Amino acid sequence: MSSVAKPSCEQIIDMLPEPFVVIDRDYRILAANHTYLRHYGVSSEEVVGRRCYEVSHRSPVPCSQHGEHCPHETVFATGQPTQVMHVHHGKNGHEEHVRLHASPILGEGGKVLYMGEYIQPVSQVGEGAGTMLIGRSRPLLRLTSLLQRVAPTQTTVLLLGESGVGKERVAEYIHHYSSRPDGPFVVVDCGALGENLIESELFGYEKGAFTGANGRKCGLFEAARGGTLFIDEVGELPLVLQTKLLRALETGTIRRIGGTEYLKTDVRIIVATNRDMQAMVKRGEFRQDLYYRLSAFPVRVPSLRERKDDIAALAEHFLARLPDGDRHVPLSPEAIEALLGHEYPGNVRELRNIVERAAIMAGNGVLRPEHLAFEEARTAEHAPHFGADTNIASLVMRRGRLDREKVLQALTHANGHRRQAASLLGVSERTLYRYVRQLRERVA
Repeated sequence: MSSVAKPSCEQIIDMLPEPFVVIDRDYRILAANHTYLRHYGVSSEEVVGRRCYEVSHRSPVPCSQHGEHCPHETVFATGQPTQVMHVHHGKNGHEEHVRLHASPILGEGGKVLYMGEYIQPVSQVGEGAGTMLIGRSRPLLRLTSLLQRVAPTQTTVLLLGESGVGKERVAEYIHHYSSRPDGPFVVVDCGALGENLIESELFGYEKGAFTGANGRKCGLFEAARGGTLFIDEVGELPLVLQTKLLRALETGTIRRIGGTEYLKTDVRIIVATNRDMQAMVKRGEFRQDLYYRLSAFPVRVPSLRERKDDIAALAEHFLARLPDGDRHVPLSPEAIEALLGHEYPGNVRELRNIVERAAIMAGNGVLRPEHLAFEEARTAEHAPHFGADTNIASLVMRRGRLDREKVLQALTHANGHRRQAASLLGVSERTLYRYVRQLRERVA
C-alpha cells in the first residue's frame, strides 16, 4: 500500500482564506500564508524571522510600549485567545485598521509554544469607511473593536457620549459594516422636531389624518426599509411617542397616523443621546422598559479629551476636505502643539470649527498658531446678561421644543455663535444646525 504524505505546516496555513501568521514567544514570525504575502505585497523572505512589531507597526519596540493592547503578551501570559483592533502598515506603506484574532498553539502538557494570528483588514485609514472614524488612539481602537463585533448583528445599539463626539459618524460606521450596508442610512433628530412632527416623521400619516395632510406620507421607518434608522437625541422623545416606539421595536410593525393597517418593518435601529438616560428613568422622564430595550448594547463614544493622540490626524483630515485646504497639510509642529493644549468642551465638532476658521484666517499663507482661536470655558461672570424684557432666560431654564422665534432669539443674543446659541436652547449644536438648515430649506 502506498502511504499518503502528510501536509506540512506551510501547506495547512496556505489553505486559510485570511492573512495568517505564526509567531513565537520572542515575537518572531515563523510562517506567513500566501494570503498574507499577497495582501501585503511581500515575499516570505521579507517577513519570516523578523519580529511582528517591526513588520506590522514599523516600530523597534512591542505595541504594548505605545499603550496599545498586545495580543501576543495576552496569549502567552494567559493561554487564552483574544481579539483586538490595531493599525498596521499595509501595502505601499498605507495604514489600515485590522481586527486581530490571536490564539495559542499548544505543545505537550498544554504549554503555549506559538501564537497563531488571523489578520482581518477592516479599512485603510483615510479611505472609504476609514474616513468615518479618524485616528489610531487606544480609546478609538477599543471603540472600533466593539463596533466591529456588534455591526454584523441586528442588535439595537445605544450610543452614549458628550455633544460633538461624533455619534452620527459612529452610527454610519456600524451601518457600513452591518449585514445591510447597501440599504439606506436614515437619520431623525428628535431634538429638532416638535412632538407632532416627530410622530409623522417616524411613522408617516394617511391622507386626511389631520389638517394639512393632503396625501399619504411614508415615515422614516418605511424609508429605512432594508437599512438602518438612526434616532438621534432619543432622550428628547416625548413619553407618548416612547410608547409607540417601544411597540414598533417589540412587534416589528408600525401604523401610520390616521391609519388602521399595521405595516411590517425591516430596519436596524441605532439610537444616541448625550443625556443621562438612567437619571431620566428615575425621574420618570423616560420609560424604563424602552430604556432596557434600547440599551441592549450600549457604546460610550469617548470625548476628544480622552483621545488627544487623534487630534493631529483629525485636524489634517478636516483641512484636506476644505477647498485648497491641502496647502496647510501637514500642519506645522507649532500649530499641532497649540491644538494639543486645548481641552475641547465641544469635542470633535469644536476642533473642526477651529480648523476651518484657522484656514480662512491663514488665507494663502502658512497656518500658524495665531490663526487658531480657542474659546475659553464660559463662566457665570462672563455669560451674557438677559434683561427682563426678553424670554431667553426661560430658554436656559428649561429644555423645550425648538421653534423659529426661540432659535432666532438665541442666535441674536449669542451674536450668531452656534454653540453658544445651542447651549442657551438646551440642545446640541448638531440639533441646532439641522433645525436652521430646515428653516432655510422651507424659505427656499
